[in-house]
Amino acid sequence: MVRQRTPLAALETFHSHYGNAFQANLPGFSATVLSGADACRFVLSATSETLAWRHETDPIAKLLNQGMLVTDAAAHDEMRRIMTPAFHRKMLSTYSDAMTWATDITLGQWAPTDERDMLNDMRRLTLLALMKALFNIDFSQRIDPLWEPILKSLKYISPGAWLLWTNVPRPGYKKALAQIDTYLYAVIEKRRQQTEQPADLLGLLIDAELSDSLIRDQLLTMLIAGHDTCTALLAWVMLLVADHPDVQNEARATVLQTLGTAAPTIETLKTLPVLDNIVNETMRLYPPVHAGNRFAAQDLTFDGYHIPKGQRVMYSIYLTHRDPQLWPDPLQFRPQRFETKPAAFTFVPFGGGSRICIGYRFAQIEAALVLARVLQNWQLTPVAQKQHLHMGATLEPRPKALVRVTAL
Repeated sequence: MVRQRTPLAALETFHSHYGNAFQANLPGFSATVLSGADACRFVLSATSETLAWRHETDPIAKLLNQGMLVTDAAAHDEMRRIMTPAFHRKMLSTYSDAMTWATDITLGQWAPTDERDMLNDMRRLTLLALMKALFNIDFSQRIDPLWEPILKSLKYISPGAWLLWTNVPRPGYKKALAQIDTYLYAVIEKRRQQTEQPADLLGLLIDAELSDSLIRDQLLTMLIAGHDTCTALLAWVMLLVADHPDVQNEARATVLQTLGTAAPTIETLKTLPVLDNIVNETMRLYPPVHAGNRFAAQDLTFDGYHIPKGQRVMYSIYLTHRDPQLWPDPLQFRPQRFETKPAAFTFVPFGGGSRICIGYRFAQIEAALVLARVLQNWQLTPVAQKQHLHMGATLEPRPKALVRVTAL
């Protein structure tokens, strides 16, 4: 049973009392919280002249420096232009081999009957897949030495005391971040020695003649933000599929009928909408990025609610996805909801507009592919456990996401 030990429960209470716009105030922290389709449209259709992304005091800006995720206006648009070709569909079709490779390595560590922490296993899988697909790096020999530094970096940008005290001391992080930086700069230096760059993301960044530090910022953005969202998504997928045997059995039958034992590809996944429905319903209930963060660049008004210049604005994906006015029986796991397309701005797990997550197709394909590979070979059953929603860098099941796996 998943319990809420996060501010999300308080936000749900405020939402039920005050509607789709309200103020969340703590000592030293103030945010206007918006939810619902109109709110998502209001935020996601805005420009950086009205709602800005970057705030210099937030840890994510300090960590990623000039990473595309934390820049605005021309700087964001230019970096997105450089990086977008790595996420075109023609490139995504080449990534399925890397995803399958990472999946098979991870599943190969499962015993015929075993209890696995899906949060741990899916993190390893997504790190391997991302590094192989986007940077052409076999990360399997480096994942263990960098495991703790990566987790430390995620904790650095997670909600914490810094929300109340901007310059709160952060002991213990400097060494971890330095370890990651040392690795990334070595990756960049090694790739620069190649006379011809492959058409992966790292190659595009080098061909654009960016500085090492600017390339580092984009690599770290992908490494941290890119893998963690997919980790949370896949952990929730495995938990929900285990908890709903009818959904699991129907999906497995369809996958085996379509694929047999063959590895999924981009083309064969198109014939398996049941997988996308499961993934989408998982993201509706447990969106890895549960809220979007902006800052009012000028005085604004939403639905009669005044938002002063400089105010932090958070649009709640979590509240929007669980709004009973938008989703009948919103707490129920019903993948068949997605047999029809949701109304605009009611389903926004990747944001939207000009700042929609650059890797959203990558994430969707990876999640469907991993799920297909699991269903081909394993039966998932639930494990009795006490869980709570952890509002870290992403929305995760904690302390573990245990699932019993049985080889077919």
